[in-house]
Amino acid sequence: MGVMSDDTRTRRVHGDGVELAVYERGSGPTVLLVHGYPDTHAVWDAVAARLAERFHVVAYDVRGAGASSRPPGRAAYGFEHLMADLRAVLDAVSPGAPAHLVGHDWGSIQCWEAVRAMPGRFASFTSISGPCLDHASHWFRTRPRRLSGVPAVARQLLRSWYLAAFQVPVVPELVWRRGLAARWSRLLERAEGVPRGGGHPAPTLLQDAVAGLNLYRANMLGRSRTARRAGVPLRVTVPTQVIVPTRDAYATPALVAEAPRPFTEHLRVRPVAASHWGLLTRPEEFAGLIADHIDQVPRT
Repeated sequence: MGVMSDDTRTRRVHGDGVELAVYERGSGPTVLLVHGYPDTHAVWDAVAARLAERFHVVAYDVRGAGASSRPPGRAAYGFEHLMADLRAVLDAVSPGAPAHLVGHDWGSIQCWEAVRAMPGRFASFTSISGPCLDHASHWFRTRPRRLSGVPAVARQLLRSWYLAAFQVPVVPELVWRRGLAARWSRLLERAEGVPRGGGHPAPTLLQDAVAGLNLYRANMLGRSRTARRAGVPLRVTVPTQVIVPTRDAYATPALVAEAPRPFTEHLRVRPVAASHWGLLTRPEEFAGLIADHIDQVPRT
């Protein structure tokens, strides 16, 4: 295990045929942070630094990102492999007690799968800007039954244009390689108010973005059928908080707030006046909401 200059401890964990870069700070109950696309663990740094005052905070680069392995082929990025990786990290950093799970963007989508498939490993769950794919599928099917639901579905479809674009072979990779990666920091600054520097985006952004396309290609289509075949329940029994950035350009507040309601036994919805990458622009508020939710969970 190594030590970084900000007292972050680093280690390598053997995942499902990959090596995962894991970063730890602080002590106390374990909080596991899972990043999205096209980010690395560094997207959590400002939030993690605040949480580490009270908790053992763990973040890791998911397969395909940062300092973790980048296996070739879309099949290597299926949920079954992501779940095995997450389980391996849990076994390494919190083998004897349930962890508090937090996910952002694709990290949150992955975490919804985890709290459904292995609920006993988690004391709480906080979701940010990433709905459960199966819950979202149900929302899209049922929302238009009410006339008032049609505009909400239309708004989300407009914001989800990139999901279809990412399924196209070769073209998304070319877009990243031909200039998007070089302009990404500037785009985040202009569109989201994200300050430059601080390790985000990572120097590995281009490789991360290209490899991470496989997350969408391996998991987006046929999710409900796949989940049923795997015996993954729709219901979530882990106490869940959904933080809703009201200015999110990709996931509408209607989708992220409403989709889990029929399936989540203990649900808190917390709107925040922030954009998709609000954890970078308002880390103190996001850290406070995460800690507050953890504090509401009964101690066992």
